[in-house]
Amino acid sequence: MRILPLITVLLVGALLIWSAQDMPDMGDPNAPTNLHVAPYYIEHSEEEVGVENIVSAILADYRGYDTLGETTVIFTAGVSVLLLLRRRED
Repeated sequence: MRILPLITVLLVGALLIWSAQDMPDMGDPNAPTNLHVAPYYIEHSEEEVGVENIVSAILADYRGYDTLGETTVIFTAGVSVLLLLRRRED
């Protein structure tokens, strides 16, 4: 029964490699993100959010829940490491 997980991993890996071929090249100026999303953020972030810094506007407002989730995961990992590495006095 060890062959079934190997076949599953190979099939999923092949599917991911095949689907990644449709992605735009890294840094492609004609990628959909660069043509649609980025210009919208640049043009509307200050008036919608009220913050002059575009990066802060994106992280704090447009992607606020995502940033909160990432911060929670990093905080939880840090606390876990501290708890695992703390010294116990016997």
